[in-house]
Amino acid sequence: MQQIFDVKSARQGGVVRRKLRDVERNVGLAKLQNEVQRRGYHAVLNGKQVVIFCNNEPVRFLC
Repeated sequence: MQQIFDVKSARQGGVVRRKLRDVERNVGLAKLQNEVQRRGYHAVLNGKQVVIFCNNEPVRFLC
């Protein structure tokens, strides 16, 4: 889990993208969701990718 949030883009308030199967294998989706919520971040699941927005700004879908 710590490895996900230690990357440069996460530390700078950017976006982190991981394969769903890697998240499930290494951390577990439920644990990741709990940690994202604890930090006040947002995450989306699209296909087989998990995208984490490492800031607490609102997320808007444009289309």
